[in-house]
Amino acid sequence: MANTALHRENLIRTAMSLFRRQGYASTGLQQILSESGAPKGSLYHYFPSGKEQLAEAAVEMAGCLIGDMLSAHAHRHSNVKTFVRAYCKTMAGWMEESEFRSGCPIATTMLETAPQSPALTEKGVQVIDNWTAIITDVFVKSGVPKREAKQMAQSLIAAMEGALILARVHQSTKPILNIAKSY
Repeated sequence: MANTALHRENLIRTAMSLFRRQGYASTGLQQILSESGAPKGSLYHYFPSGKEQLAEAAVEMAGCLIGDMLSAHAHRHSNVKTFVRAYCKTMAGWMEESEFRSGCPIATTMLETAPQSPALTEKGVQVIDNWTAIITDVFVKSGVPKREAKQMAQSLIAAMEGALILARVHQSTKPILNIAKSY
């Protein structure tokens, strides 16, 4: 990978991590530059509109990471119960790895920017709709009618979002792992 492309990716990954841990508003461009190791010029080269444009890229990258994880679990686990268990186990593992300092990779950014930022709101909608579609397909393949499957997928995402908050507050994976007991 060329140095310049590496700088772009490092900026996005650093922003994604910082937004996830400390929030969008509490993260400054100087901190992102410092922690990414990218030169200042690359920030404005790749993200001429600034922090909001960088946040869009961070939400997209984070959304893809979760989407890829969900797709991999959907491919390996043909029934809802094993899929949900695998999803919960992965998310619980990520929370433990972060020492309960992280949460959903897009939630903090979305809570701070939607609906004030139409571009970020749209990116969040795309990400969540993708996650919903992946999970919906798991339910449909298990015999659940499509409309009900979509509602169940949205409920699973909502349960996970809440469980991530509870896990962080309680510094325990139990709220996440308890989701799997419902399936």
